[in-house]
Amino acid sequence: MTDFHIRHGREVAEALRARRPVVALESTIVSHGLPRPDNLLVARRIEQTVREAGAVPATIGMVGGQLVVGLDDAELTRLATADGVAKLSVRDLAVAAATGADGATTVAATSAVAAAAGIGVFATGGLGGVHREAAQTFDESADLVTLSRTPIAVVCAGVKSILDVGATLERLETLGVGVVGYRTRRFPGFFVTDGGFDLDWSVDSPEQVAATMAARAGQRAHGGGLIVANPLPVDEQLDPELHDRTLAEGLARLARDGVTGKAVTPYLLAHFHSATGGASLAVNVRIILRNADLAARIAVAASATAG
Repeated sequence: MTDFHIRHGREVAEALRARRPVVALESTIVSHGLPRPDNLLVARRIEQTVREAGAVPATIGMVGGQLVVGLDDAELTRLATADGVAKLSVRDLAVAAATGADGATTVAATSAVAAAAGIGVFATGGLGGVHREAAQTFDESADLVTLSRTPIAVVCAGVKSILDVGATLERLETLGVGVVGYRTRRFPGFFVTDGGFDLDWSVDSPEQVAATMAARAGQRAHGGGLIVANPLPVDEQLDPELHDRTLAEGLARLARDGVTGKAVTPYLLAHFHSATGGASLAVNVRIILRNADLAARIAVAASATAG
């Protein structure tokens, strides 16, 4: 990852030089995960949430072929409002750079670029994972393999509930990616609090997460990432019955329309937004804001530990 041509935003560059806490943020949620004009407003709220918790936000994206760690407001607006913004995973970064593209980075690409830039904490909504019917399609998010070799802590609300959650947890174990629940022993299901699977480990504070990060770095046997699974409170989740019904309808439409690959997640999220009358969007926003707050507090704790 050291060959990336990365430009740091001024605020982020100053924070990294001063060893102040920084939190990486993805841009795919801005360009592809939320509808306009809410996407830009939410992106600004996410950054403000990080600042209020004591860290510097570093939203990552590509502008005119250049990777930017710490998009300024004009660049953020460009990625939020322009048509044709590419969805960039790790494999797409070089071609997008060579062709001068505007692009929004996925969890995988954001993690890789953030780690290359020296940022150790990343906040997102939900992780990608193993898709349903993957035994036939081999459809698995690049997020998983990337995190197996990228030293970064990712705060998320589990994996998106449209995926095969059990298979994703099995793959994470195989790949050696650490998973801890934040004040829970149950893996969250993104829109819903409980994704249906137990966790082996739980932590109770940002300081414990920071200590875990330091231990993994010190052991040197672990080159991969750490997932901090942060569930929504029960009273803030999407109604589970509505969730299950909407998911079943969405999967049926997905098969009917022949949607595959990168288009699956935005297709299903758009269906959730429409079918729930916007309720899933409100939940999605609560998820990312809560994760941004926790990630910032982890970054602050990690910075204090590093001295």
